[in-house]
Amino acid sequence: MATSDAKPISSWDGPHQLPTTDCLGVQIPEGTSPVQVFWRDLLALSWDIRTLIGATRINDYLEKHLANSGLRDLTISDKPWLEPTLEKPYPDLTFVQFAFTFENAVGIGSGLARLVYTGGVWKAWTMFTSLGSLREFPEKIGPLRDATMYQGTWTEKRRAETDMEGGKPAVVIVGAGHSGLETAARLKYIGVRALVVEKNAKIGDNWRHRYKTLSLHDTVWFDHLPYMLFPSTWPVYAPAQKLGDFLESYAHHNELDVWTSSTVKAAQWNEKDKTWAITVQRRDSVRVLCARHVVFATGYGAGNPNVPDIPGRDKFVGKVIHSTQYTSAEEFLDKKVVVVGACTSAHDIVHDSYNHGIDVTMFQRSATYVISKQASGDSLKELYNDRVPLEIADHYTFSTPLALLRLMSQRAVPTIAATTDKSILDGLARVGFKTNMGYDGAGIFPLWQSRGGGYYIDTGASRLIADGKIKLKSGGSIASFTRTGLRFSDDSEIAADVVIFATGFGDNREIVKDICGPDVVSKVKPVWGLDSEGELSAIYRDSGHERLWFALEIKAIEEGLVGA
Repeated sequence: MATSDAKPISSWDGPHQLPTTDCLGVQIPEGTSPVQVFWRDLLALSWDIRTLIGATRINDYLEKHLANSGLRDLTISDKPWLEPTLEKPYPDLTFVQFAFTFENAVGIGSGLARLVYTGGVWKAWTMFTSLGSLREFPEKIGPLRDATMYQGTWTEKRRAETDMEGGKPAVVIVGAGHSGLETAARLKYIGVRALVVEKNAKIGDNWRHRYKTLSLHDTVWFDHLPYMLFPSTWPVYAPAQKLGDFLESYAHHNELDVWTSSTVKAAQWNEKDKTWAITVQRRDSVRVLCARHVVFATGYGAGNPNVPDIPGRDKFVGKVIHSTQYTSAEEFLDKKVVVVGACTSAHDIVHDSYNHGIDVTMFQRSATYVISKQASGDSLKELYNDRVPLEIADHYTFSTPLALLRLMSQRAVPTIAATTDKSILDGLARVGFKTNMGYDGAGIFPLWQSRGGGYYIDTGASRLIADGKIKLKSGGSIASFTRTGLRFSDDSEIAADVVIFATGFGDNREIVKDICGPDVVSKVKPVWGLDSEGELSAIYRDSGHERLWFALEIKAIEEGLVGA
């Protein structure tokens, strides 16, 4: 991806030769330390998501998987946005970057390489290989879209399909949020029948039923869904209710099969047949489905509120809720409100409370990583914007191993804190609000990957806190409820009519235990967090239990291309 400091490489010594420094027309200082090499592989060499760090581990991985994978026909790409470039993101880091395509035994893929000049030669710094499609089962989009002229009544056809008449789904997806719908759409267009089961009455209600002031803190370009992008008129920061409406239309226009007002009560694994018997409670009936795969798309923490067990709650005469139960500060006019927590939901709630003239106090238990909306947006805008095609932006994003992203973030985060965000961070420090730089000083992404929280993209609440307009108590712990509020470990007390716990969610595996039972959940790996290679645990990959997923590989299993 060309940056402002990138130099296109228009001439090479040959179709597969690396450029000389004379050809590039630049002076590149030679590296003085050994090059640490990374190889990130997404299903191309093995049916897993792996990051190998160091030549020894990479060689071992290639010896084990290269021959069986059938990797071949690597071709450097010269397509727009993918042509080779010389990149210089930092004064002391320069590399040649080029994309390529390849084939393997089962499909077609793409990759990206970054090379650094050291010891008088070009050496690999990062390699990325990703299986994009199965050769015999391409996505039915564009010129391969359905060309059948249906002669019957379309509404009746859709009713029969959604009711699963005359067939059964290969996959049952629990949850019709954006992840569940995207997974269903991806499966549909590679020929895998999926049914999505949603407990809410309407698709999108998981967003509509959150607090009324909720808007996405990510930009529109970072939040697109496959096959149906947000229109060019879509706001940069979408209100939650608007997003809910879009998700409903997304399911409708992509003809996804969704059962609303339905709950998966149980899923029993049949080891002999390698299938799941899934019991679904619908509005007026109970259905038992036989499916080969179950996908849990139930959100971070599966919606299980994490509420600390604090002594004396039974004595408190006020109201106690979790942030998931909060809808608007209008409910608490003329009340004293204490919000426990200091990350995204907590900030949104105290901001809403302040706007309604409510006496509100935030209790911060531990330090929070704070980044301004401007800085957060700027960090993404080079790739995610109106110019760069979404699939290209994602290709470059996925090509960076998460372990390397953390290292590069360690350089960017202190710079942001000392420049763009200095004023607001200094203001927060003056009133005692504790901030940090994230895990290992790497900012927001490791926090999101590891715990799904611990940060706040500032949309205005930070200035209100810094100016003393929102009260703050920071540090220590809650010792107990009192009859009229909270007592803290330093013996101080805060009066409250309402206590709102914005304290996150529990373990994702709890819903698996509730639905599938203890034998199944005992095999499931920790969900989210990073494994020893720096990859996400159990997300978009093997969960630990056969044919149970938290997200192409399903299609490969269905067609017998990989054992499971």
